[in-house]
Parts: sequence; C-alpha cells; structure tokens
Amino acid sequence: MSVPILIVEALIFAALFTVLVFINYKGGRKYTAAAIHNYPPDIQEEYFKTHPRMDVSYQSKNVLLTKALGVLLFTAILTACAHFAGAKTFWQGFAAAFGLMIWIGCYDTFFLDWVLFANMKCFRLQGTEHMDKAYHQKWFHLKGMVFPGIVFALIPAALVGWFITLIV
Repeated sequence: MSVPILIVEALIFAALFTVLVFINYKGGRKYTAAAIHNYPPDIQEEYFKTHPRMDVSYQSKNVLLTKALGVLLFTAILTACAHFAGAKTFWQGFAAAFGLMIWIGCYDTFFLDWVLFANMKCFRLQGTEHMDKAYHQKWFHLKGMVFPGIVFALIPAALVGWFITLIV
C-alpha cells in the first residue's frame, strides 16, 4: 500500500467530512434528533426547556438511521481509498480504513468539536447561545471519539476489508 496516497486521501477525507458537517448543521437541520444527539447533555437539556422534546438517544430511529447511513457512506469512501492506495488483502483494506477512521475521529474531535463547534455561533442551538462553557466541553467530545467512536470505526473497516477481498 502507498502511504503517501493514504496521507493525501486523509486530507481529502477531512475536507469532505467538514463539508458534510457544515451541510448537516445548516439552518434547521441542526434541530433534528440526529444532530442534537451530538450535543453535550446540558446543552440538550437547556434547549428542550424551550423546544419540544424529542428522542435523541442512540435508540432513536432517526439517530440509528443517520449512523447507519454514515456507515454506508464511509464504507463506500473508504473502500475507494483503500483500493486506490493499493490494498490487496482483507487486513490491508481493514488497516487503511481503520486508520482513516481514527484520523477522521481525531480531526473531528480536536478541530471540529474543540475549535469550530465550541467557537462558531452557527452551531449554537436556540436558547443555548449563552452557554459558552458548555460548548467548550472537551471531555464530552473526547469520550465520544473513544467510545463509541472507535467501535463505530471497526464496522466500516471490516466491511472495507471484506470488499477489498471481493475486488481483488
């Protein structure tokens, strides 16, 4: 496998992911269960004081559907990345995909969550604009990256490994 190709793919993947985040949180889309699910609990509680409560748990149909679509989208992107980088075996495909998923998890946590989400007003839910400290909860985002983030990363990585064995 080509490490330089994987590095370029990681940068492109981060750019695509950033675009998807901004599209998903534009306008009224940030008020869906799948989006509110990603906010710390104290922000959710403050928001639901003035807005209709909805199920934002992992068992919510909307949250599960969004996560499932994410697995499918990531699997397609990561399969192309692993194949283009020269993966020939299950384990090469798995490693390429898992590595890219860990990269995007770190990028999401350390840049998107800790820097952009915490400081850009476009991500603030109505009625929570005053909660600066709550939007800067690094531990909440770090925990989410570790679990369920790493577990979530195993699913597309295994699928990519399997698809690589079918392609080659």
